[in-house]
This record gives sequence, C-alpha cells and structure tokens, in this order.
Amino acid sequence: MTTSPIPQHEGTAPVEPHRVLVLNSGSSSVKYQLLDMRDRSRLASGLVERIGEETSRLVHTPLAGGGAEPRERTGPIADHDAALKAAAEELAADGLGLDSPELAAIGHRVVHGGLKFSAPTVITDEVLKEIERLVPVAPLHNPANITGIRTAQALRPDLPQVAVFDTAFHTTMPESAARYAIDVETADAHRIRRYGFHGTSHAYVSRKTAELLGKAPEDVNVIVLHLGNGASASAVAGGRCVETSMGLTPLEGLVMGTRSGDIDPAVVFHLKRVAGMSTDEVDVLLNKKSGLVGLCGDNDMREIRRRIEEGDEQAALAFDIYIHRLKKYIGAYAAVLGRVDAVAFTAGVGENSAPVREAAIAGLEEFGLAVDAGLNAVRSGEPRLISPEYARVAVAVVPTDEELEIAGQTFALVAPSDTGQDTGQDAAQVDN
Repeated sequence: MTTSPIPQHEGTAPVEPHRVLVLNSGSSSVKYQLLDMRDRSRLASGLVERIGEETSRLVHTPLAGGGAEPRERTGPIADHDAALKAAAEELAADGLGLDSPELAAIGHRVVHGGLKFSAPTVITDEVLKEIERLVPVAPLHNPANITGIRTAQALRPDLPQVAVFDTAFHTTMPESAARYAIDVETADAHRIRRYGFHGTSHAYVSRKTAELLGKAPEDVNVIVLHLGNGASASAVAGGRCVETSMGLTPLEGLVMGTRSGDIDPAVVFHLKRVAGMSTDEVDVLLNKKSGLVGLCGDNDMREIRRRIEEGDEQAALAFDIYIHRLKKYIGAYAAVLGRVDAVAFTAGVGENSAPVREAAIAGLEEFGLAVDAGLNAVRSGEPRLISPEYARVAVAVVPTDEELEIAGQTFALVAPSDTGQDTGQDAAQVDN
C-alpha cells in the first residue's frame, strides 16, 4: 500500500513521504514521537498526561538538530482530541506540522489484537470494529487506543493509520503454550488463551540481541526479560516467540510494580467467600495493590534498593520474591528452548538496575550463565554484553525502543516499494 498523496503547492517539487508519527494513547495520557525513516532519527517527542484533569500537562521535546529545551504546557486538557491537537500545535511550531507532505503515516500502539492480527495492519472500519470487539479482554487499554485512532483519523483523514499490536509477536506460540487447560468450548467462546503483551519490545530486543552476538535472528535462541513497572518474559527461538509470561491479560507472570503476576486462581474465590470482596475489588487488589507495592509499599526499584541498604527487611523480602520469580522463568524457558544463546534484560528496571541483573543470574552457573561485576556496573544507553567471555550463555542489556519498532513496522507497510529508502526492516519484522 502507498500513502495518499497530499496536494503540493504550485511550483514545488513532489515530496516523498518519509516521516512516521507514533502515538501511544493511554487512558489519561498520550505519548508521541515523530521519526524520519530515512535514517530512523527522532525529530520530536512528547507526553500529554492527566488528560481530563485541571492539572493536565504537556511536555514537548524538539530533537531535530539537538540542543533545544523541552517546552511545557500546564492547564486543563479536556480529552484525547484536545491532547492530540495540542501535540500537533507543538509539532507545527517546530516546522513539523501534521499537514506536512513528508508525513507518510501515523502508527498506533494497540495493546490487544487477539488472534486475528499477527502483523501491523492498516486501520479500516472493519479493523477498528475488531479492536472494539476485543475490549472485554483489554478493558484498560483498547478503549484508549481506539480513542487515539479516531482522533488521529479526524486530524488527517487522508493519511494511512496503522495499528501495531502488542500481542502480534506472540501469535507464533504453539497451541501447547497458548492454551489453558480448561474446557475447550468455554475457552473458545470467550477467547480465553495466552496472548502475551510487550510484543513490540520483545521483537525488537530479541533481534538486537542477535545483532549484538553477530548472528542472524533465525540462528539465535533468546530469553527476553522486559522489566518495567509492567514486566514480562519471553522465549524466542530463531526469531519466533514460543512462550511468554503474560496471558489473557497483562496480569499473569512475573512480579510487577503493582501486579501480582502468577497466583493460585482459587485466591480469587477465597477472597470473595471469606473476605466478602467483590469481583471489582479483587481486580483492583491484584492489578493495582499487589506486586512490589503490595509487598513493601514501593514499586520503584531504586527506592526498594535504598531501603534494603538501610536494613529494611520488608523491602529485602519483596526483592527476594521478585528475583525468585525471575529465576523460575529463566529456568523454565531454558527448558522450553532446549538451547539458550542469550538472556537479555530490557526496559526501565532491566536496563538500569545492576543489582536485579546480578541477583537474577546468581546461582545459574550450571546453566552456563554468569555476570561480570565490572561490566554489569557500567551505565550505558547502548546494547552491551555483561557476561564474562567464558560464559556459555551471553547475558545482555539491550535498551528497548518500542517507538522505533512501531515506526519501522508502520513505514515498511505503507512506504512505496520503489523508493529505495531504508524501510527499517531490521527494526521491523512485518510477518511476526
């Protein structure tokens, strides 16, 4: 598919569209980045937060040329329509307006694509209806994604809008990994299965890890640990996901900032029967009052480590539980893969917390894993190995770049095939 042409001003030469605007619409926020896909550089980025409140805030950072200071707006921003229009105004102030003929497409992060969407997809009315049909399995995320799409369509109805799904990378899981052991008819009727999330991050990091090892993705087996406030693990065999820790929703799996991760399902029944809690109260407990914040009152790993250094036993226990769950998944995914070439840490905690990386790998020497203390202590924004040369399995820190992944997949889908430009294919595997 090619982009819709934008009328050129009389006397000007045609402009080949080469920019992609990436939008990540949350329930009360919009993150955005504008990228030039000729060299995959960032031209601008921004965040609109607390949408619908009196204390709304927009922070816009011009990145083209470097050196420009962020600009900030505060005051009420009523809804996502107003938020995107405010972002468009900031981009226009930098000469990067959404009416530019250089804009090729808008790429949208969509959290849940179910089984129907296994690749980036140009958004049509039917695609939007299917995203809406998936709201029951992603009630916190898909409605906000839909709002962002509709607002962007209204701003630029002539421009391709592309959905890039968090779940798409995980659609390659075999049925033995994706199915839960419950009645098949009930599961199929209500779309109950493991979908997985953070797919754009797992896709990007697994490929970058292969690149770091000097190998092709199809020749490498990687365990990716995406550790942020939300956290997930994946087993990637030859560039294809074969298992992931999040399930029907982002609640399953690792211990997270505010989510419990794996838990006996009967805990829900117990809380309803014995504690008299409603379904909604249990939902809030497991999603917002559990994980690290439930264990010790903090979900910031930096604060938890500070408390541990001061002798706080509750913080130390929370950390130990967090690490114990990580080790379980590393071991389980090593068994699933059979051969592991690398374990890659990414996202806020994975990229920045040396103690987490050290503790997660400690004691796994018999699995061929080890961390070099000196390499692990280095802070860098670049992909790097932190394992000693003798280690049979590489341990890597690979900063994720979900916006570049979304932009690359979007541009690869809509760019004219005869442009000769780099479509970002090494950052975007279209047929996940």
